[in-house]
Amino acid sequence: MLGIYNMTILQKTLSFNTKARQAHEFTREVQMFVADSGIGIGLCHLFIQHTSASLMLCENADPDVRIDLETFMQSVAPDGDPMFCHTTEGPDDMPAHIRTLITNVSLTIPITDSMCQLGTWQGIYLWEHRAQSHSRNVIMTINGE
Repeated sequence: MLGIYNMTILQKTLSFNTKARQAHEFTREVQMFVADSGIGIGLCHLFIQHTSASLMLCENADPDVRIDLETFMQSVAPDGDPMFCHTTEGPDDMPAHIRTLITNVSLTIPITDSMCQLGTWQGIYLWEHRAQSHSRNVIMTINGE
């Protein structure tokens, strides 16, 4: 379909102080940014600027889901495993990098009627993979009309 579009692009960085090995929900902050943008239809892209934390769309009703995900990750990339030689920042250093590689550092969500079109039970989370708290940045970019 050909036509003239009034494309708008907006960007904002969210900063978080995480708690150790925890998923921090920030759906509300994203939805507020999208609603305030005036963009009715488009895309919301999220990107985390770190190699030991990730982003996820996850069930937001039952916290046991996030507990089970952490239990699973411990079995896949356990702290202090002797197969890892990269331990510059401690025994959780390389496992945190592995967790990030097998999860997501970016998410793209459709926007309709100035809202991210999430499913009923979906929430947007920053997943800290390190055993200690860290400062994390997530860049939100929305574009559309």
